[in-house]
Amino acid sequence: MGIKRGDILDERKRHPEGCGLVVKVMAGGEGFEKIICCGHELTEADVVAEMTPAMGRKRGDLEAGTVLDEKKLHPDSCGLRVMIMDGGAGFQEIRCCGHSLTTTSVRGLQFGGMRGPLAEGFERPGNA
Repeated sequence: MGIKRGDILDERKRHPEGCGLVVKVMAGGEGFEKIICCGHELTEADVVAEMTPAMGRKRGDLEAGTVLDEKKLHPDSCGLRVMIMDGGAGFQEIRCCGHSLTTTSVRGLQFGGMRGPLAEGFERPGNA
């Protein structure tokens, strides 16, 4: 069945003793198999309507807001992209489309400036 954009998976739904990993699906997910965290397997059965309070969740190396992108390493995949919302101290991997996504799948944010030189006669706004 897979998962879809907007789904939230919460480790606490079935494994309250875990670190409390919460991920939100940003894209893809048709080939989703499972997430392994704290030795638990999170599947479609761990989808929740909303995230529960954060008390007691243990954060690890993956900070809140970190994006894991399957396309970064596997361009021929379903393109699963998830964002870490909380927890994650026991995160091991995500299995999707037969691939294993680990911390090497972290997608870096790229901020760019203007895309070329300014047109003649145009000046940047401001008084600096």
